[in-house]
Amino acid sequence: MANVGIMGAGSWGTALALLLHKNGHQVTVWSINEDEVKMLSEKREHESKLPGVKIPEDMMFTTDIESTVKGKDFVVLAVPSPFTRSTSRNMCPFIAEGQIIVDVAKGIEESTLMTLSQQIEEEIPQADVAVLSGPSHAEEVGRGLPTTVVIGAKTKETADYLQEMFMSEVFRVYTSPDILGMELGGSLKNVIALAAGIADGLGYGDNTKAALITRGIAEIARLGVKMGGAIESFTGLTGIGDLIVTCASVHSRNRKAGYLIGQGMSMQEAMDEVKMVVEGVYSTKAAVKLGEKYDVSLPIINKVNEVLFENKDPREAVNELMLRDSKAEHTALPWKE
Repeated sequence: MANVGIMGAGSWGTALALLLHKNGHQVTVWSINEDEVKMLSEKREHESKLPGVKIPEDMMFTTDIESTVKGKDFVVLAVPSPFTRSTSRNMCPFIAEGQIIVDVAKGIEESTLMTLSQQIEEEIPQADVAVLSGPSHAEEVGRGLPTTVVIGAKTKETADYLQEMFMSEVFRVYTSPDILGMELGGSLKNVIALAAGIADGLGYGDNTKAALITRGIAEIARLGVKMGGAIESFTGLTGIGDLIVTCASVHSRNRKAGYLIGQGMSMQEAMDEVKMVVEGVYSTKAAVKLGEKYDVSLPIINKVNEVLFENKDPREAVNELMLRDSKAEHTALPWKE
């Protein structure tokens, strides 16, 4: 049995806390919100984010960072991506040399273009930072529905250890050494999911969504490989797998925000309606900057950026995507003479 600290009591942090508890581990969950801690401690249910999912009486909730992370076998960092750096900074004094931190959020910092694990390593240099990613909505993990993810780590030893900690009969875990590729896939798919939601909001069909998913993973993979990620990460669970579920699921906050924008809401109105952090909004500007830095064409991502931040009409953005210069689907494939 491991002693685990969970930083973040939102839907994902709570769902993973339940999973780890069912696996026999001792779990303490932190939230910055005193009202949230009180609600979880008394109601034993996250009423707004995981309604109907009961929380065991022996799972502890607290607003104290030190008691959540100090001396734990590993810590799960499950705060929304915009708060990864600040939360890591506050955790640093209580993290021991070599202590494992598993980041489970997805995003890229616009000001530095750093992935989340890179931010954590900068703020907590003594930590052994790993990531967990893949097609895994909290609403389904919390209910114990079959799910498959990937653990990325710097060493096989850490990856194998975490695989054993998280694996269950309903939560299958693979391992990978490609942390960068996993994080880029997990972050950039949220931008494409916004596009898919916008298309749904405009009333477009399955053909449109299939095109966005397929051409979207092509953009993500082009950029990710150029940055040093492995193509296998983009063709697997942390790439196309995560992209499919985020573009199609009713649980996807990115798709929902995009849908509302397609229906005529502004970006801010859509985010207010979703009532949770829409991480694709925060990753879009960073993705555009990465495309410029690495000289990679990102037509879908660029159009999402124009819709979100430049008041581009969504229908016009789709038309401009359709009317771009014609080209081959795979330019590397040769024609037979």
